[in-house]
Amino acid sequence: MTLTVARVLREFLSDPSQPRYGYELMGLTKFPSGKLYPVLARLVDAGWLIRDREDVDASAAGRPARYLYRLTEQGAVAAQRELTGLSEQLAPPAPPHLVRLQPDRART
Repeated sequence: MTLTVARVLREFLSDPSQPRYGYELMGLTKFPSGKLYPVLARLVDAGWLIRDREDVDASAAGRPARYLYRLTEQGAVAAQRELTGLSEQLAPPAPPHLVRLQPDRART
């Protein structure tokens, strides 16, 4: 699990039922297309995401149909597990217990 993949998955987990499209994800993650789309393709190949073409009349919408990505049930469970594990690995260590030092004794 790379940080790039983790950031993409985090966006999907913010609302697992919401389909996302590439340009939207580029804005949310700040990743360029050359970094984002390979991640999306790997997640589709792994079965974590489903990619569907939007059913829209391009002339009525004034834009071409988009590819929409959404988490599969398996992907949502796996993503949550992986992000939790990654979070635990990246969490700062617990602060060490403070050792009470003996006060300096006056020299005689």
